[in-house]
Amino acid sequence: MKYLIPVFIIVAACSLKKEKQTIGSVEKFAPALDEIISLDSKAEIIGEGYDWSEGPVWVASENMLLFSDVPKNIIYKWTEERGVEPFLSPSGYTGIVPRGGEPGSNGLAIDNEGQLVLCQHGDRRVARLTSSLKNPAPQFKTIADAYQGKKLNSPNDLIFDKMGNLYFTDPPYGLLKNANDSSKEIPFQGVYKVKPDGKVILLVDSLTRPNGIAISPDQKTLYVANSDQPIAKWYSFQLSNDSLRKGRIFYSTEYAEGEKGAPDGLKVGASGNIFATGPGGIWIFSSEGKALGRIRLPEAASNCALSADEKILYVTSKMNLLRIRLKK
Repeated sequence: MKYLIPVFIIVAACSLKKEKQTIGSVEKFAPALDEIISLDSKAEIIGEGYDWSEGPVWVASENMLLFSDVPKNIIYKWTEERGVEPFLSPSGYTGIVPRGGEPGSNGLAIDNEGQLVLCQHGDRRVARLTSSLKNPAPQFKTIADAYQGKKLNSPNDLIFDKMGNLYFTDPPYGLLKNANDSSKEIPFQGVYKVKPDGKVILLVDSLTRPNGIAISPDQKTLYVANSDQPIAKWYSFQLSNDSLRKGRIFYSTEYAEGEKGAPDGLKVGASGNIFATGPGGIWIFSSEGKALGRIRLPEAASNCALSADEKILYVTSKMNLLRIRLKK
């Protein structure tokens, strides 16, 4: 006997489809912000339930976003068609002895050959994924894991320039006892450059907690976020071959009561504008260091990524993955 499904049941089921929640607000500091984002824009939650989401990168070749859950030692992918799915595990710690803390991958980047490169907290290295993006498996090749024979702390964030040079930061956040961990071999928290031939060069050893890192579109300026409170600071340096010069505080601000987050990940758009996680959400700076505005968020934002056309800003914010539409 055949049974007919009443049409009203199908309609009712469709009406139960969950709408995405929106959060946050836009705060305007300067008129130039109007060219970047609308004041009525909201952050849309497109993924949730993570321990600490981090390191987003847009992968244009696969039309997907990858991001880390550092404590869970896993990378997830997001696509418009399927939402969030597991992508790679383990992502940052490949040892067999269980450990706590933040062992997974943190910052992610796509190199000039289209391969995924990871900052791996637990393995204390920067490594390249040697399996394909279409069929990922935890197979890695070390790019940098030591400086002058001493193990790195826990590489945090990274960026490639157009010549294939890699720049990365190395704070102690992935060590079980942070800066006081007995396994810490380097006495400072460095900013490094890795040349295409594999040579590791120390660029900065004076920042207390170097974190997010980015390069200006003209390849002349390196930006570094320092996540050490109580003062929020972002630094800029002029790139000069294998060294930096004219280092300065690009922008600093005090924390307001109740604001969550610190200078962490940051990205630079083609126009030179900078999107930087910081106290209270995402700060938007001009290339001259003027604060244009802020996307206020209720939870600490750890990092962000721009879509290929720069019309979307993706943000990792504690347990959430967010999408924010920009003007372009």
